[in-house]
Amino acid sequence: MQLLATAELMRGFDRRAITSLGIPGLILMENAGRAFVDELERAAGGLEARRIVVVCGKGNNGGDGFVIARHIANRGGEVVAVLLSGRGSIRGDAKTNLDAAVRVSRLRSSGLRIMEYGGKERSPLPGKPDIVVDAIFGTGFSGDLAGRELAAVSWINDSRAFVASVDIPSGVDASTGSVGNAAVKANLTVAMGLAKIGHYVGQGCDRSGTVRVADISIPPALLRAGRNPVFRVLEEDVARVLPPRPRNANKYSAGKVLVVAGSRSFTGAPLMTAHAALRSGAGAVVLAFPASIHQALARRVTEIILAPVIETTGGSIGLGALSEVQSRGEWADAVALGPGLSRDGETMAFVRELLRTVDKPFVVDADALFALKGHSSLLKKRKSPVILTPHTGEFASLAGGDAAEADRFRVGAACDAARRFASVVVLKGAPTVTADRDGAVFVNSTGNPGMATIGSGDVLTGLVAGILAQGTPPERAAYAGVFVHGLAGDIAADRIGMRSLIATDIAGAIPAALSQLVPFLHRAR
Repeated sequence: MQLLATAELMRGFDRRAITSLGIPGLILMENAGRAFVDELERAAGGLEARRIVVVCGKGNNGGDGFVIARHIANRGGEVVAVLLSGRGSIRGDAKTNLDAAVRVSRLRSSGLRIMEYGGKERSPLPGKPDIVVDAIFGTGFSGDLAGRELAAVSWINDSRAFVASVDIPSGVDASTGSVGNAAVKANLTVAMGLAKIGHYVGQGCDRSGTVRVADISIPPALLRAGRNPVFRVLEEDVARVLPPRPRNANKYSAGKVLVVAGSRSFTGAPLMTAHAALRSGAGAVVLAFPASIHQALARRVTEIILAPVIETTGGSIGLGALSEVQSRGEWADAVALGPGLSRDGETMAFVRELLRTVDKPFVVDADALFALKGHSSLLKKRKSPVILTPHTGEFASLAGGDAAEADRFRVGAACDAARRFASVVVLKGAPTVTADRDGAVFVNSTGNPGMATIGSGDVLTGLVAGILAQGTPPERAAYAGVFVHGLAGDIAADRIGMRSLIATDIAGAIPAALSQLVPFLHRAR
């Protein structure tokens, strides 16, 4: 998996490389600048004779910028390094590299100029460059921009140049991806040592562009996950955890799923959940639903086993169905609970009793999540695992707090909720993050905006339940299901476009998504 760093974690790695391993900070800065220019040259299609502006802050990010300006000049670029603060405010390794850049600029035909932006100029930066390098703030920034830094960021975003950021776009919080009043919108971001959480979550995802990770000579043995690690999930990670199908498998040994879903008003949700569970590779799926919608469902299914049960007067599953559903639950390897159930009071009581009495792994979604509001203690009493799959609105109802806040700080919110509820938590969104009970968080790397459509979550619930039923540990089943769901959405969007994407398109692309993982599966094993 790709480890993602917070600003604090990365600072610790830098500090240990310098103090414990004796790698001078100047070497790390030189390596960072050279690696950045390598990536920029590849992405921009060459640097020779290109007009390039490197905007430098006064910290180590600016120090990287001075190294970058020097190397760009060495490769034939016409480069201007712009200081956003006076030379007297620059200290340490950054000053050493500024001094070197100044000396290079004095050489005839060096291609490098140094200028200071004093804050009085109408335009903070020179000319109309082909490329702008953002080396204003590094990973330690959070909050709002002001003064000449704000003016510089505005100029960069209005420049119409190819924009490349050093480590993280200035204005983006590296640990959360949040943005205050402004941030650079980069085409390319070159992360130093490790990618940061802020590259892939929150507004940082839209601001970072293509992210490349540069080796700056910190030994890989040092770049290890610590407490509460955050990982980005990639193809090989999912291929590694998808269960193989033995040659002697039968429909019951391949994973049995019970889907408990649907009501008179919601007949599509249970079908999408059940179909996705089958498409995940599960051998048998039973769908328990209110008896009055039997005819509506029977016309639309073939492979799913239908189990109509006792319902309320409003057409949702009633408490009278408990014994039959309990029996079905004992048969199953995993239970998917919630899509389309309705929030009828009797149905909510049924959900709680089912969770109390059936000792099998559960995936709890949609209306079933509302049954847990004020009753989340029953999750801690269970022996078998539970995977909760809320979107931010459902999350706010269950965990308390504000949905927008949970979306803004989704990694921390999911991690806290997983501990609080002693469950795996899948916080759906862009991107979806999965948190396990031990504090690890898994950031998804697939999916697209077209998947923000009704029923998409029902497909995800079935996928996760199907993978869980095949014997995959709960946190792995969760992040694998999320990845496959997103990959199916990407494949479907390629076929028909994002704008017209609907949930059944996502479900229909699950086989193609799983097939796309086959080469990685062979490599992983």
